[in-house]
Amino acid sequence: MNSSGETNNPETNEKQTVRKGVREMAATDVGIDLGTASILVYVRGKGVVLKEPSVVAYDRDTNKIKAIGEEARLMLGRTPGNIIAVRPMRKGVISDYTVTEQMLKYFIQKAIGKLSFRKPRVSICVPSSITEVEKKAVEDATYQAGAREVHIIEEPIAAAIGAGIDISRPCGNMIVDIGGGTCDVAVISLDGIVVSTSIKVAGDDFDDAIVKYVRKKYGLMIGEQTAEEIKITIGTAFEKPEPKAMEVKGRDLVTGLPKTIRVTSEDTRDALKEVTGQIVDAVHSVLERTPPELAADVVDRGIVLTGGGALLSGLEELIEARTGINTMTAEDPMTVVAVGTGKFVELMAANGKMMEKN
Repeated sequence: MNSSGETNNPETNEKQTVRKGVREMAATDVGIDLGTASILVYVRGKGVVLKEPSVVAYDRDTNKIKAIGEEARLMLGRTPGNIIAVRPMRKGVISDYTVTEQMLKYFIQKAIGKLSFRKPRVSICVPSSITEVEKKAVEDATYQAGAREVHIIEEPIAAAIGAGIDISRPCGNMIVDIGGGTCDVAVISLDGIVVSTSIKVAGDDFDDAIVKYVRKKYGLMIGEQTAEEIKITIGTAFEKPEPKAMEVKGRDLVTGLPKTIRVTSEDTRDALKEVTGQIVDAVHSVLERTPPELAADVVDRGIVLTGGGALLSGLEELIEARTGINTMTAEDPMTVVAVGTGKFVELMAANGKMMEKN
């Protein structure tokens, strides 16, 4: 062994070099949860390394990107006329292709480092109801962002893998993935989706419903960020024995002046009643179409909630009360789709289903 810690045996040195190369290649397997509200990046061997809002701020005059992610989110509703802060993803699909491509490129580079000698192999998830054209747009944008290989995975499958469910068994598992723009409900068995539905009602609609309710009941205009703060702090989908309250600042619609009001958790329950009702209806419709044997499995195993929307207080209780089926939220629901998307590449490689492209 020499002073640098390497052996003088050429064969051993060669093995060490190969192992090192394999480790570096493994690091280029990336899973991306390309969400309407936020983007999460999972790197093989490292876990979820990045979680930022899907927001891009650019100069309208020069078309130059000013900020991406959290920095851009803070600009929403606060920019001068020439700078626009936008979400290039709407309801789970790409609404601005060029901006999405630049956003993906930025986040992939940030996650794996600009000095990575090899382009990453990327698996990226999409809502289960996405059309072939929309799917192709996601695939093309990912290739343009610097991927050497792209695999598309449906969100419920990714969510189930990320939640630690063995989807290869002939057993029914129900996943309700509530993201920012879409809610995917699916029954999964034998590595595939048996019955599913995807509705364009999710976390963003929670925020919109709160904005409308506060405007109607209190005559106060509030922004998206304030509505999100209300949702996170006191939002609930089910009646609570001890209601919470918080002070909210906004603009009085009558006087046009700033004003502070007190909003309660009961207000949020009223505001969210219609939106949460649509999610429960989607769960109902999937259960009605589920084959009896798999439906029996779902009753035994329960319903698993994933996605950022699953963090809404009282949602578990609401679905359980309406369906009579035990409902639980996955551990760290925000990251399960990203983790599942990343593990999907590993599973495919292990099963020998994926050929390395040169």
